[in-house]
Amino acid sequence: MTSGKAVRIAMVAGETSGDLLASHLILALKQKLPNAVFFGLGGPKMIEQGFQTRHSMEKLAVRGLIEVLKHFREIYALRKDLKSWFLSDPPDIFIGIDSPDFNLGLEKILKHKGIPCIHYVSPTIWAWRKRRIYKIAASVSHVLALFPFEPEFYEKHKVPVTYVGHPLADMLPVEDKRNHARELFDLPEERPVFAILPGSRQSELEYMATTFIDTAREILDTLPHALFLVPLATRETRLLFELAIYKSAATDLPFQLLYGHAHEAMMAADVVLVTSGTATLEAALLKRPMVIAYKISRSSAWLMRRLCYLPYFGLPNILAGKFIVPEFFQEDANPKNLAQAMLNFYSDKTACEKIYGSFHEIHRQLKQNTAEKAANVVIRYLPSLQEHDLGAT
Repeated sequence: MTSGKAVRIAMVAGETSGDLLASHLILALKQKLPNAVFFGLGGPKMIEQGFQTRHSMEKLAVRGLIEVLKHFREIYALRKDLKSWFLSDPPDIFIGIDSPDFNLGLEKILKHKGIPCIHYVSPTIWAWRKRRIYKIAASVSHVLALFPFEPEFYEKHKVPVTYVGHPLADMLPVEDKRNHARELFDLPEERPVFAILPGSRQSELEYMATTFIDTAREILDTLPHALFLVPLATRETRLLFELAIYKSAATDLPFQLLYGHAHEAMMAADVVLVTSGTATLEAALLKRPMVIAYKISRSSAWLMRRLCYLPYFGLPNILAGKFIVPEFFQEDANPKNLAQAMLNFYSDKTACEKIYGSFHEIHRQLKQNTAEKAANVVIRYLPSLQEHDLGAT
């Protein structure tokens, strides 16, 4: 598809996973709309694709209900600035990438002004916020759903929706690449290797870093030759983890800190310890046994427990519809519990083989050529281009 018109596409992504989703979508759209301009708020992967960001994505990377309230003024000012910017020079379309508490309010305003609004990643209506569907219906033109169980709920409420799968399922190898990853890190086959992923946001490190360091110490009591690969997304998160190592008097522990390389670290590992979030899906698609941990403030945890309808919060368990990997929340996410669960996986090859089969099925379901499907939906909301260009696709 070609067009002489410079299509202006506004986007807002508030965290690392959204940055990845958006970057793949931008690449797919650029192939169809080579003159398109992408702008708004995004991260480094989007910027690599030519995206023009007005603010740092880190400003939206706040987790937990109470934590969001603490940053309310800053977040409100950010949304007000973006709203003024988009309304003063309206884009042809707006795409909110996840971050529903921020994006839905912005989308509602823009949709009311006649700007088509696509929300990429279904907000969590299926867990504990079912009434959110009414706000979504008022705010968006179309929802792009990542998971196969999501469209039914939208269809029931007559909200336009398309299941597009997850781009990670397109990116990551279907077969287990553990041996190849071990070669990359020059790791002997017999050495116990664990990947530790304490989170991509600074707020996650503040809750999880010390717990994960102490978990490594517990594992070393049983497996003294174990090695711990720790991929960290940014310079800031690496500094936070290094500080936690120093404060925990753990400078002698066998941590290998990495800038990025999360996929390679997980592939090389026997077992992965991961903070709840997109990294749990990455570990599942890489077919690695994992233990999921999640900590937030006490007040946020109290609210989450009162509101949550699902018996689990980890994406692999949600997608499987049952517990297939252990997950620990709040006070249960302590070093003894986490270390024991990881050691159980390390010593039980039969359990690991069962999990491999479950993760292979999840991969098959999510592999949908996501970016292409999502781009085709976006194109449908650009009628002036359709008239001239759809015949060229």
